[in-house]
Amino acid sequence: ALILEAIGIKEGDEVLLQAFTCNSAVIPILKNKAKPVFVDIDDNLNINPEDLIKKITQKSKAIMVQHTFGFPARMDKIKEIAQKNNLILIEDCAHALGAKFQDKLCGNLGDISFFSFGRDKIISSVFGGVIATDNDNLADKISKIYEKIDYPSNLWIFQQLLHPILINGFVLPLYSFPILGKIFLIFLQKIKVLSKAVSLKEKKGKFSQNYPKKFPNSLSVLALNQFNKLERFNFHRKEIAKIYEENLKEKEPSLPFFKNKEEKEIIFMRYPVLVKNSEKILKKFRKNKILLNDGWRKSPIVPPGTAIEKMGYKLNSCPKAEETARNILNLPTHINLSKEKAKEIADLLKKFW
Repeated sequence: ALILEAIGIKEGDEVLLQAFTCNSAVIPILKNKAKPVFVDIDDNLNINPEDLIKKITQKSKAIMVQHTFGFPARMDKIKEIAQKNNLILIEDCAHALGAKFQDKLCGNLGDISFFSFGRDKIISSVFGGVIATDNDNLADKISKIYEKIDYPSNLWIFQQLLHPILINGFVLPLYSFPILGKIFLIFLQKIKVLSKAVSLKEKKGKFSQNYPKKFPNSLSVLALNQFNKLERFNFHRKEIAKIYEENLKEKEPSLPFFKNKEEKEIIFMRYPVLVKNSEKILKKFRKNKILLNDGWRKSPIVPPGTAIEKMGYKLNSCPKAEETARNILNLPTHINLSKEKAKEIADLLKKFW
C-alpha cells in the first residue's frame, strides 16, 4: 500500500499483476481504489510477457512482478515492456530473497521492490518486510508516509513472538496425528493466543486493521537474526531441490523448475510439481503423516477460500493459472527438512503419481 501511494496510484488506475498470486498482493491495489488486472502465467509460474502486452491499456500505470517460489521472472522482456509503455515496474520479492536474474539480485531489477519476512518465507520474523529502491524521490515519499503510521498493539506483537515457540514446540509435534494438530492450532487461534496468517477479512478483499503498521523493534531483531542465516538457508533449499530433481526427473514436463534455468539463480522457496490427482495424493501423504498442503493451490488467488470475485478476478481470464492451481503440489524445502525426509517425499510421490 505504501508503494502504491508513493508512486501515485489513484482511483481508476490499473495495476497489472499475475494470476496465481496471494490475496495480499491484490488487497493494497483495492485499498487505493485502483483496478487489479490479472495476467496469465508462463511455464515457470511467473507473469507471461506475451499476455502482459495484450492487457495493457491507457489506464495502466504499473506492473507488479512476482518471482514465484524464488524462480526469477523474465525481467529482461518485462522491463522492456514497462519502459516502452511508460509503466512503473514493482518487484514482488516475497519469495525471492537471494534469487538472481542475469547475475543481478532480484529486487534490483525494477523501479521499486518489496520483500516479505512472513512466517513461511525465505527468512521469517513471523510478519513484516522491507521496501527497497534506488530512486531517491520514491525513497523520500516512502519515508514520509511511513513516519505517519502507528506501531501495532503490544498484544499483536506478543502473539507474533509466541508464534514460533508454540508452533515448533507444540503444534507441529502434534501433527504426527494430523487431525489433533489441526484442532490444537484452530483452538489457539480461536482464543487469540495465535493470529492467523490470513484473516477472514482479507479473504473478502478488505485490509486488515494490522496493516499498514510500523515494523516493531522486537520483530526487527528476529529478522536481523534470520538475515545472518540467509546464505545457509538458501544453500539448504538448493540441496533439497537437487534431491527432488534427481529423483523426479523422469517427470520433467510436470516440473516447472526443471526447465528454462539459464541466466537464473533459483532460491526454491517451494519445489512445485504438477499432477492430475492432487487431492488423492495429498490424502495418501496425510496417511503417511506428511502434510504437503501449503495453501498455494486450488485458486488463482490464494489461499483457498479467497473471494476471487471481490478481488476483481474473472474466471477463465487466466486459464493456465487456473489449471496450475488445480494441479499443483508444492514440496517443502525449509531448513528443518532433512535430506532423508526429502528423499522419502520424492519416493512416495513417485509411488502415488
